[in-house]
Amino acid sequence: MTISAIDKPATAERDTFSFSGIRASVRWAWPAVTVVAALIAVWQVYVQISGIRPQVLPSPGRVVVQGWAQRDAIAENAAATLQVTIVGFAVSSVLAWLLAVAVDFSPWLRRAFVPLFVVSQTLPIIAIAPLLIIWFGFGLLPKVLVIALATFFPMAIGLIEGFAAADRDARSLLASMGASRWQQFRYVRLPSALPRFFTSLRIGITYAVVGAIFAEYAGASAGLGIYMSQQKNSFRTDLVLAAVAVTAMISVILFVSTFVMERLVVPWARQGSAGPHV
Repeated sequence: MTISAIDKPATAERDTFSFSGIRASVRWAWPAVTVVAALIAVWQVYVQISGIRPQVLPSPGRVVVQGWAQRDAIAENAAATLQVTIVGFAVSSVLAWLLAVAVDFSPWLRRAFVPLFVVSQTLPIIAIAPLLIIWFGFGLLPKVLVIALATFFPMAIGLIEGFAAADRDARSLLASMGASRWQQFRYVRLPSALPRFFTSLRIGITYAVVGAIFAEYAGASAGLGIYMSQQKNSFRTDLVLAAVAVTAMISVILFVSTFVMERLVVPWARQGSAGPHV
């Protein structure tokens, strides 16, 4: 048997797997796409029938046309928002991992930090964001801090609970074999926490985009938040909604990317799930 003959079953299996994954993704997304399309159709019909002014509620067609006409400005501001979102979310993720691992290894730190994590979610971002702008200026730092405040909690708690939910029998078996605490963490606690982490990651990434937009509303020189604020003041509701649509697209793309990352890092976690398959 030749090498090519041996490779054919594996290639066919990969092709079948990819095709089934695409079909599963389409089935998963189809209801949402249908609902969105129906809402847009109702919106378009209502605007045409009611004769409402475009400054109050523009039609979807007008939003698309005017948004495309301003595509360069929207793309430039979207790039600024995406940059802030990625940087802020990366910082938040690193802090979540560092503190979650520290808390897992130290019961004292768990008692000290977990209540603080909860308290951090009671801080009114709408009041904190302007103060951060006053304290740190209009640069990148205050926006990163706003995103970190908005996204840190779900990721940290997801990791902490994931570490704690590790299989006790597996941990006991490794301990009976002389495994160190670090080895138990590496081979049992860390793998068990990763699926929960990616669930928390999906929650956090949507908060990250919202946090970036709000931080830009509070004060920025570029970004979709400041762009929407400027267009609102000019009564360009169509461009505000175009920027909102771009923001939603960014959120969806980042959300879907977490499934790609999860499939690469923990491929066993998505087996049998009802979510999107990549």
